[in-house]
Parts: sequence; structure tokens; C-alpha cells
Amino acid sequence: MSTPATSNDPAARLFAAREALRSEMKKCVVGQEETAELLLLTLLCRGHALLFGVPGVGKTLMSAALAKALHLEFHRVQFTPDLMPGDITGTEVLEEDPSTGRYQRIVMPGPLFANVLLADEINRTPPKTQAALLQAMQEGQVTIGRETYTLPSPFLVLATQNPIEMEGTYPLPEAQLDRFFFCIRVNYPDQEDELAIAMNAPGSALAAVNAVLDAEALKALQESVQAVPISTDVGRYAVRLASATRPQTGSVPGVTEFIECGASPRASQALVLAGKARALLNGRAHVDFADIRALAPAVLRHRLVLNFRARAEKVDADAIVAKLLQQVSQEKS
Repeated sequence: MSTPATSNDPAARLFAAREALRSEMKKCVVGQEETAELLLLTLLCRGHALLFGVPGVGKTLMSAALAKALHLEFHRVQFTPDLMPGDITGTEVLEEDPSTGRYQRIVMPGPLFANVLLADEINRTPPKTQAALLQAMQEGQVTIGRETYTLPSPFLVLATQNPIEMEGTYPLPEAQLDRFFFCIRVNYPDQEDELAIAMNAPGSALAAVNAVLDAEALKALQESVQAVPISTDVGRYAVRLASATRPQTGSVPGVTEFIECGASPRASQALVLAGKARALLNGRAHVDFADIRALAPAVLRHRLVLNFRARAEKVDADAIVAKLLQQVSQEKS
């Protein structure tokens, strides 16, 4: 396993790790640099991400390449209407001891016991099975039978969702959406990138991706992110953005009239923590207003419950967040 040059400076170490990671992922993923960076930020913040995009844009490939480049165990589960909670978490079975003839309970771990779990088309499975992920995403633990088991660390859930096909799906409840750190829109590649994909089929090069970090190094970088300082003014700006989405506390033209329920305090936490990670990723030891603004769409878009007026006027969450960034001042109120 190749590793970036070591340094006592967390920003330098993370910047070197990012460049090495980009180099490895480019072997099989063309374009999508912003998506790959958001995935890395999610990991650094110990969060989980919802990947929102049409089939064929590389969501599964990017997830597998990220796990391979970071030397993390990767499992993929295709979510289907008949998938049961035990199919994800694992289950208890009775096994006979050949020497005594007595039966004992043993646990058969499910695919959830991995560093990176790709929940493919998560909205295809019923709410009971979707809910099986809640404890794992929030606490890093899973209960099987009477026992609770700690999941591997680091632990990342990447869930994909097709924004086009809605028949036969089960929309994720707000409580589960709020547990996703980012909602990442994975768009079509531009024509030059698509030409490279069509001519070279880079996805077949996944086996050539080398590990540039391991779990222990990644956990050290996660600790470094937590320690990044942030000024009170920048923190207040993050809180103002989240608060302005709530009809009860905000009154922002072009925003609150389209929202039934705004972002929770988890959004403020996510903006601050993601801002720290982005600053460090760009070689800075402090968080700027630009960090918060750049990450606001990924943090807020899935946390806004739009009302009937928004649906009637075909106003989506991204348009609302864009208006929010225009209207909410960075200055002290």
C-alpha cells in the first residue's frame, strides 16, 4: 500500500492524501471530481451520504473505488421490495455442536458489517427494512437478537436513489433523511468526459486502484478535522442559514413560503463540521464563509420538506437553497 508523505501538519497530510486519492480514483472514474471530494468529506466527518442520480453515472463505481483507495472493506446490497432487515444486519441461527449434540445460538453477520456499505436504490425497499439502517447510521452499532454489536470503524453508508423512477418505491422518511450528512447530486458527465468513458471503458480498471490510506490513518485525519478552529461569526452564519429555512423562525422571501418543515439543528452541526473538513482539505487551518456556502446545497437539500405551493410551482430544494444563499447575509444580524 502506498501512502502520502507524512507530516506533522494535519492540513498538509490531508492535502497530500486528497491528491493521492484523486490520482488513484482517476484510473477508473472519469470526471465527477466534486462528487468524489464530497464523498471524502463525508468520511472525514464520520457521516453518511445519499447519492442522487440517474442510472449509469458511476455511483456504484465511485463508491467501490473510494473504498479500495482507502483500503476499506466494501459491501454492496441491492435493495428490493422483498429485502428483510435481517438480510442487512445479520441474524441468529441455531447450530448443533457435533461433540455434544446440543444446539447453540450463533450470529451470522450481514453485509452491514463493513467499513463502506452501498445501499443501492434504498427507496426500493419497505420502511421496515430502511429503518434497519437507523441505529447503524446514528450509533455505529446494530442489535441482532438480544445482543448489540459494534460495527467496524470507520463506517460509512452510501445510499443511492434514482430521481426519475418513482413507481413502486417507498420515499425515505424525514427522520432517516436527516441522518444523511450529505445529499450528493451525481450529474451526467460533460461531453469530453463521456467520450473518454465511451472510448476507454475506464470502469474495468477498478482492480488497478491502489490503497493510499488505511483505516487507522483515516481515523487520525477524522480526529484532525474535529480540532480545526472556527470563528463565532462563521458558526453564526451556518446557524442563520439553517434557521432561515424554518417557517417558524425565518422569513426569507423566496424561501420560507415554499417550506413546510425546515432543517433541523443537525444541519447546523453538519455545516460547521463539513466546513472544517473542507478547509483542512484545501490546506487551510481555519474555516471561511466560502466553505459554508459551498457545502450548503449538499447539507440542506434533503432536509427541506417542501409544501404544496413548491410542488405546484415546480420549485425544487436546490432553487430554494440558492435563494437562501442570496438572501442570508454573512454579516452579524
